[in-house]
Amino acid sequence: MKTIVINASPRRKWSTAEIMKEAAKGAQSAGAEVEYIDLYKLDLHGCMSCLICKKADKEPCKCYWKDDLSPLIERILDADALLIGSPIYFGEPTSHYRALLERLIFCILSYDGFGSYFEGKVNVGLFFTMNAPKEYYEKFMVNYIESSSHVFNMLNGEVKIYPVLDTLQVRDYSKYRMAAFDEEHKKEYRKAHFPTDLENAFKIGAELSRE
Repeated sequence: MKTIVINASPRRKWSTAEIMKEAAKGAQSAGAEVEYIDLYKLDLHGCMSCLICKKADKEPCKCYWKDDLSPLIERILDADALLIGSPIYFGEPTSHYRALLERLIFCILSYDGFGSYFEGKVNVGLFFTMNAPKEYYEKFMVNYIESSSHVFNMLNGEVKIYPVLDTLQVRDYSKYRMAAFDEEHKKEYRKAHFPTDLENAFKIGAELSRE
């Protein structure tokens, strides 16, 4: 078993990265070979609409654009599980997450019948970290997150979504213009809930990485 773990946050040592490193440990506990990637270290673009992956004389399920993302896509399609974590900015995952999604899914999408050319199976775990509290997430975001993540079903595996809510943005709010947030609440919520989020990330990493 091989599991690709991707931190799609520009921050390499904060909440999303912590969640993904715990998911990676879970995958390792299940016996998987794990590759961990900070996506913002790579030179990449979203889909450039070159359509080479749709040409009749080219192999499908392959992105032909020459940057750091194309070889990663090949490794993902050769893996057994894919675990991605992204913070939510303005109600959306990060631009690098979107770039990965565009490139990965478009190269396996069939324009002969709108199915998938991909014949393998990759389980997918999606972890979304956000400032939003549970009530806001359930009322305004959950339907969008679930519907926009539906495209990962084209990888023919199980897809699990896990929200990490009401996150702590910084260690000391007094150093920033962030008066709209209650620092005490944020710290208390993190202390009460983040250990459980880490445990669940470990479990999901293990579950999706088992044969």
